[in-house]
Amino acid sequence: MELLRIDWNVIFTIINLIVLYLALRKFLIRPVTNIMEQRKSMIEGQLEDARKQREQADELKTQYEKQLAEAHEESAGIVEQARKNAQAEYESRIDAADAEAERIIRNAHKAVELEREKTVRELQSEIAVLAVAAAGKVLGEASTRENNQLLYEQFLAKAGGVNDADGK
Repeated sequence: MELLRIDWNVIFTIINLIVLYLALRKFLIRPVTNIMEQRKSMIEGQLEDARKQREQADELKTQYEKQLAEAHEESAGIVEQARKNAQAEYESRIDAADAEAERIIRNAHKAVELEREKTVRELQSEIAVLAVAAAGKVLGEASTRENNQLLYEQFLAKAGGVNDADGK
Protein backbone atom coordinates (compact mmCIF):
# COMPACT_ATOMS: atom_id res chain seq x y z
CA MET A 1 0.00 0.00 0.00
CA GLU A 2 2.55 2.20 -0.61
CA LEU A 3 0.88 3.78 -3.45
CA LEU A 4 -1.96 5.12 -1.50
CA ARG A 5 0.10 6.59 1.13
CA ILE A 6 -0.11 10.31 1.18
CA ASP A 7 2.66 12.32 2.44
CA TRP A 8 2.10 15.26 4.63
CA ASN A 9 4.15 17.38 2.33
CA VAL A 10 1.73 16.75 -0.46
CA ILE A 11 -1.19 17.76 1.74
CA PHE A 12 0.56 20.98 2.77
CA THR A 13 1.38 21.64 -0.87
CA ILE A 14 -2.28 21.14 -1.86
CA ILE A 15 -3.41 23.39 0.98
CA ASN A 16 -0.81 25.99 0.02
CA LEU A 17 -1.99 25.84 -3.56
CA ILE A 18 -5.62 26.29 -2.52
CA VAL A 19 -4.71 29.20 -0.25
CA LEU A 20 -2.53 30.68 -3.01
CA TYR A 21 -5.39 30.29 -5.51
CA LEU A 22 -7.86 31.99 -3.14
CA ALA A 23 -5.37 34.76 -2.36
CA LEU A 24 -4.59 35.31 -6.02
CA ARG A 25 -8.26 35.27 -6.84
CA LYS A 26 -9.07 37.82 -4.18
CA PHE A 27 -6.05 40.11 -4.59
CA LEU A 28 -5.04 39.67 -8.22
CA ILE A 29 -7.73 38.19 -10.44
CA ARG A 30 -10.64 40.29 -9.15
CA PRO A 31 -8.75 43.60 -9.32
CA VAL A 32 -7.39 42.71 -12.74
CA THR A 33 -10.89 41.69 -13.87
CA ASN A 34 -12.33 44.92 -12.41
CA ILE A 35 -9.61 46.94 -14.16
CA MET A 36 -10.37 45.11 -17.38
CA GLU A 37 -14.12 45.82 -16.96
CA GLN A 38 -13.39 49.49 -16.24
CA ARG A 39 -11.09 49.61 -19.25
CA LYS A 40 -13.78 47.94 -21.39
CA SER A 41 -16.44 50.42 -20.27
CA MET A 42 -14.01 53.31 -20.82
CA ILE A 43 -13.27 52.09 -24.37
CA GLU A 44 -17.00 51.68 -25.05
CA GLY A 45 -17.56 55.22 -23.76
CA GLN A 46 -14.79 56.54 -25.97
CA LEU A 47 -16.23 54.68 -28.94
CA GLU A 48 -19.66 56.18 -28.16
CA ASP A 49 -18.11 59.65 -27.91
CA ALA A 50 -16.29 59.09 -31.21
CA ARG A 51 -19.58 57.99 -32.81
CA LYS A 52 -21.33 61.11 -31.47
CA GLN A 53 -18.50 63.34 -32.67
CA ARG A 54 -18.67 61.71 -36.08
CA GLU A 55 -22.43 62.32 -36.22
CA GLN A 56 -21.83 65.95 -35.23
CA ALA A 57 -19.11 66.25 -37.86
CA ASP A 58 -21.44 64.77 -40.49
CA GLU A 59 -24.16 67.22 -39.41
CA LEU A 60 -21.72 70.15 -39.58
CA LYS A 61 -20.55 68.94 -42.99
CA THR A 62 -24.15 68.83 -44.19
CA GLN A 63 -24.76 72.34 -42.84
CA TYR A 64 -21.55 73.57 -44.47
CA GLU A 65 -22.51 72.05 -47.82
CA LYS A 66 -25.98 73.59 -47.52
CA GLN A 67 -24.51 77.02 -46.71
CA LEU A 68 -22.01 76.64 -49.55
CA ALA A 69 -24.83 75.82 -51.98
CA GLU A 70 -26.81 78.82 -50.70
CA ALA A 71 -23.73 81.02 -51.11
CA HIS A 72 -23.32 79.78 -54.68
CA GLU A 73 -26.99 80.48 -55.40
CA GLU A 74 -26.73 83.92 -53.80
CA SER A 75 -23.57 84.77 -55.75
CA ALA A 76 -25.22 83.59 -58.96
CA GLY A 77 -28.22 85.80 -58.11
CA ILE A 78 -25.95 88.77 -57.43
CA VAL A 79 -24.10 88.23 -60.71
CA GLU A 80 -27.40 87.89 -62.59
CA GLN A 81 -28.76 91.06 -60.95
CA ALA A 82 -25.55 92.93 -61.79
CA ARG A 83 -25.81 91.72 -65.38
CA LYS A 84 -29.43 92.88 -65.56
CA ASN A 85 -28.51 96.24 -64.03
CA ALA A 86 -25.64 96.66 -66.48
CA GLN A 87 -27.92 95.73 -69.39
CA ALA A 88 -30.56 98.20 -68.18
CA GLU A 89 -27.91 100.92 -67.79
CA TYR A 90 -26.58 100.13 -71.28
CA GLU A 91 -30.06 100.30 -72.78
CA SER A 92 -30.78 103.52 -70.88
CA ARG A 93 -27.63 105.15 -72.21
CA ILE A 94 -28.34 103.90 -75.73
CA ASP A 95 -31.89 105.30 -75.49
CA ALA A 96 -30.55 108.61 -74.19
CA ALA A 97 -27.98 108.74 -76.99
CA ASP A 98 -30.67 107.90 -79.56
CA ALA A 99 -32.94 110.63 -78.15
CA GLU A 100 -30.07 113.13 -78.21
CA ALA A 101 -29.20 112.18 -81.79
CA GLU A 102 -32.85 112.50 -82.79
CA ARG A 103 -33.05 115.92 -81.12
CA ILE A 104 -29.89 117.05 -82.92
CA ILE A 105 -31.27 115.80 -86.24
CA ARG A 106 -34.60 117.61 -85.63
CA ASN A 107 -32.75 120.80 -84.75
CA ALA A 108 -30.60 120.44 -87.86
CA HIS A 109 -33.73 119.93 -89.99
CA LYS A 110 -35.31 123.01 -88.41
CA ALA A 111 -32.17 125.03 -89.02
CA VAL A 112 -32.03 123.86 -92.63
CA GLU A 113 -35.72 124.67 -93.09
CA LEU A 114 -35.28 128.13 -91.55
CA GLU A 115 -32.22 128.77 -93.72
CA ARG A 116 -34.13 127.61 -96.80
CA GLU A 117 -37.08 129.88 -95.94
CA LYS A 118 -34.69 132.78 -95.37
CA THR A 119 -32.97 132.11 -98.69
CA VAL A 120 -36.34 131.87 -100.49
CA ARG A 121 -37.41 135.21 -98.98
CA GLU A 122 -34.15 136.82 -99.98
CA LEU A 123 -34.46 135.42 -103.49
CA GLN A 124 -38.06 136.60 -103.73
CA SER A 125 -36.99 140.06 -102.64
CA GLU A 126 -34.20 140.15 -105.21
CA ILE A 127 -36.50 138.84 -107.93
CA ALA A 128 -39.09 141.42 -107.00
CA VAL A 129 -36.52 144.20 -107.22
CA LEU A 130 -35.37 142.90 -110.61
CA ALA A 131 -38.96 142.54 -111.80
CA VAL A 132 -39.77 146.08 -110.72
CA ALA A 133 -36.69 147.37 -112.47
CA ALA A 134 -37.50 145.40 -115.61
CA ALA A 135 -41.11 146.55 -115.55
CA GLY A 136 -39.99 150.12 -115.14
CA LYS A 137 -37.71 149.84 -118.13
CA VAL A 138 -40.37 148.15 -120.21
CA LEU A 139 -42.95 150.76 -119.38
CA GLY A 140 -40.44 153.49 -119.75
CA GLU A 141 -41.72 155.19 -116.71
CA ALA A 142 -39.56 156.94 -114.31
CA SER A 143 -39.05 154.83 -111.21
CA THR A 144 -40.43 156.38 -108.17
CA ARG A 145 -40.30 154.96 -104.75
CA GLU A 146 -44.08 154.74 -104.51
CA ASN A 147 -44.32 153.12 -107.92
CA ASN A 148 -41.59 150.60 -107.01
CA GLN A 149 -43.35 149.76 -103.75
CA LEU A 150 -46.66 149.20 -105.56
CA LEU A 151 -45.08 146.96 -108.20
CA TYR A 152 -43.21 145.05 -105.49
CA GLU A 153 -46.38 144.36 -103.52
CA GLN A 154 -48.24 143.26 -106.65
CA PHE A 155 -45.42 140.90 -107.58
CA LEU A 156 -45.33 139.34 -104.11
CA ALA A 157 -49.10 138.92 -104.10
CA LYS A 158 -48.98 137.10 -107.44
CA ALA A 159 -45.88 135.04 -106.53
CA GLY A 160 -47.39 134.00 -103.16
CA GLY A 161 -44.62 135.58 -101.10
CA VAL A 162 -44.85 137.48 -97.89
CA ASN A 163 -45.04 141.28 -97.93
CA ASP A 164 -41.58 142.01 -96.68
CA ALA A 165 -41.36 145.63 -97.79
CA ASP A 166 -41.17 146.96 -94.26
CA GLY A 167 -38.01 144.98 -93.53
CA LYS A 168 -36.23 145.91 -96.81
